[in-house]
Amino acid sequence: MTSVNDPSKLRSQRWFGPDDLRSFGHRSRFKGMGIDDQDFENKPIIGVLNTWSEMNTCHSHFRERVQEVKRGVLQAGGFPVEIPVMSLGEMLMKPTTMLYRNLLAMETEEVLRCHPIDAAVLMGGCDKTVPAMLMGAISADIPSVFLPAGPMLNAHWRDTTLGSGTDAWKYWAERCAGNLCDEEWNEIENCIARSAGTCMTMGTASTMACIAEALGMTLPGASSIPAVVAEHCRLALGTGRLAVELAWTNRKPSRLLTAGSFVNAMITQLAIGGSTNAIVHLIAMAGRAGLKVTLDDFDAWSRQVPVLANIRPSGKYLMEDFHKAGGLRGLWIGLQGLLDTSAKLVDGRTLADSICQARVIDPDVIRTPSNPIVEQGGTCVLRGNLAPNGCVIKASASTTRLLQHRGPAVVFENYPDLKKRIHDPDLPVTADSVLVLKDAGPLGAPGFPEWGMLPIPEKLLKAGVRDMVRISDARMSGTSYGTCVLHVSPESRLGGPLAWVQTGDIIELDVPARRISLLVSEEKLAERKALWRPAPEHASRGYTWLYTKHVTQADRGCDFDFLEGGDYGKEPDIF
Repeated sequence: MTSVNDPSKLRSQRWFGPDDLRSFGHRSRFKGMGIDDQDFENKPIIGVLNTWSEMNTCHSHFRERVQEVKRGVLQAGGFPVEIPVMSLGEMLMKPTTMLYRNLLAMETEEVLRCHPIDAAVLMGGCDKTVPAMLMGAISADIPSVFLPAGPMLNAHWRDTTLGSGTDAWKYWAERCAGNLCDEEWNEIENCIARSAGTCMTMGTASTMACIAEALGMTLPGASSIPAVVAEHCRLALGTGRLAVELAWTNRKPSRLLTAGSFVNAMITQLAIGGSTNAIVHLIAMAGRAGLKVTLDDFDAWSRQVPVLANIRPSGKYLMEDFHKAGGLRGLWIGLQGLLDTSAKLVDGRTLADSICQARVIDPDVIRTPSNPIVEQGGTCVLRGNLAPNGCVIKASASTTRLLQHRGPAVVFENYPDLKKRIHDPDLPVTADSVLVLKDAGPLGAPGFPEWGMLPIPEKLLKAGVRDMVRISDARMSGTSYGTCVLHVSPESRLGGPLAWVQTGDIIELDVPARRISLLVSEEKLAERKALWRPAPEHASRGYTWLYTKHVTQADRGCDFDFLEGGDYGKEPDIF
């Protein structure tokens, strides 16, 4: 055994190594599960944190994939232990998985800290599982590698290629407009989710997988491998093997993540036309690493970074096509002048090493900077008297003519009000109106749900309208599209200016100028502010109560205020 692989240096030896009564108890209980000395003695113990659940389509293949991770750990001479953690399934959890992102982050951190684990494999993929597990691993500061669930295979309906999420919104609008019959709608329902895995558009899940790779927390090329192909099985094997190496080398997140790592992640989010949700998650992850990422940082980069990934909802293709075309590493080839290519990766190499392995197979799927989808400003940060602390818009998925728009507000006080009135034939709304939803922010719903893609009123859909300016303090699905202003901060439930908007007020949107304005006099706004009263609290007990007392606003990442930065990596000292 070389000095590098010295078992006495392993973290797990604090539990199993000493000749004392407590370690006797630890070893004996291991053996009570049929585990033999040779299974774990003088070997790294690798925690495999599995978010498999029968309530989570994105992770439905993880019951099989975890066996391949374990096989990789065993091949490399480690001992794998599977630990189930909370599964955040985007489609079935209400009011939103975002309410529980911080809960999974806390669970991940504490699971890693309290168990005899030398390194970890983090198995996730569905939207909030990625930032949650990375936030927890960063705070625990135990060597960790992330295994993305991978996107679904491309879906097909008749002669049309479907992308989950994006085409659901598209065809629902056509159904509401009377252009799609019940039989056709049912056919789409039966085929739009073709396999296990995450949405195959560049939604939040694929965006966050790309960000995990950009941060160096996955094996190179991991972010776009489809969930159900043999290559993904081999990715799981390689991830398990790498985890053992991480344990021996003690390659912790604090040794990998730098300001340059987060610059690479911001550039990646913009270049792939990624989900606006990634902004909130990146701010939170950086905070866990003791670094600071702001909305202004995103906006500064958005003025320089072109959108190069021709992927829905900003473009034409899907994640399977992106993978075949060269994946994220292929996209990075055209961005090397902006990226910090010296940034370290979890496998011990640098981003430059990863890019050296890349090539672009299809230049229509992965564009060059000279032929971008959008030259710059794919995601933009806006400010003004309606959003003093900022808000965001995905300009690359918006209607160009609406990026500079002035119109009268049609206000919905909350989501129930929206559902009740949006399709009312008597709703005073035109194509030039600005739809406004209040009480949908981190505290409002609660949980910051994906309500930001407000539906187009049916009477306008039937008249041919397919996009309008929509404003809210909510998020929207990364698979969504349209001229939607999101994450308005401070939110309306806190008494932010959005709370004072009334139907008929004129709102001006000017994305090129990065401005959003409520054209109401300061005197009138002051009168409304004086009359405003906070809504009743959502909960008096439990996790929701904790959440509402400690969650930060969108511009700060919606983490808990007591988890930002801090004394990460602190070990239990009682053995």
